[in-house]
Amino acid sequence: MTVAAGPPALEPWLRARRAGGSKLLVPYLMGAMTEDWVEALQAVAAAGADAVEVGIPFSDPMMDGPVIQEASVRALDRGATPHQVIDDVAASGVQVPVAVMTYYNIVFRAGHRRMAQSLSAAGIGAAIVPDLPLEELGPWAEAADAASVATVLLVAPSTPAARVERICARARGFVYAVARMGVTGERESLGSETAEVVGRIRAATDAPVCVGVGVSTPSQARAACEIADGVVVGSALVRRLLEGGGPEAAGEFVGRLREALDEG
Repeated sequence: MTVAAGPPALEPWLRARRAGGSKLLVPYLMGAMTEDWVEALQAVAAAGADAVEVGIPFSDPMMDGPVIQEASVRALDRGATPHQVIDDVAASGVQVPVAVMTYYNIVFRAGHRRMAQSLSAAGIGAAIVPDLPLEELGPWAEAADAASVATVLLVAPSTPAARVERICARARGFVYAVARMGVTGERESLGSETAEVVGRIRAATDAPVCVGVGVSTPSQARAACEIADGVVVGSALVRRLLEGGGPEAAGEFVGRLREALDEG
């Protein structure tokens, strides 16, 4: 029997895609938010995602705005657990890299080594833990490195240049450029700070840079990719699923994002 290979490692894959001239598309889904969420994950991967960010439901998602919060509440109401979400990803068979987005409470509760090994065993190659500061990252990052799980770090508009250098030196997978201060959510336009944030990251690293927080439409995604390597799109996609659009609507939206980036 032939066993399918797992997804490629996140950073080498994104670097290779970038080197081939592609702009990077990383859609975000909340794990277990709907009964058919795994089908939605498969649909967005098939529609042209270069990687997928999967949220682990949490009761106090401090970085997330109303749409992602609602998705988290629905997932928790359905009885979702971190290990269920991880197991669902493992069973999904998607062949693009997956990064989980979670909060440190969940990581601490599971234990650094156990969480990192669980992600690796599920074929999940990266983690984003936005409330774990650089100064306290060491124990988790050590366990993640040992399990070949990339730790994606964020740079905000308020991050000083010296700190940007330290963050970029430790980031793995890609560097997440936060387009504007505040929580996640759809916006009518990208923040004016986006170019400055990306520029400071570019000065510190040649790792892939993806812009997130507020990227909501194909035209915004294309505009962000004029200065960055790629985009993370979350709330606009999650809203479609909350409204009952299902995997087909999710795939259609990601397909339009992909088309806009390819045309750009």
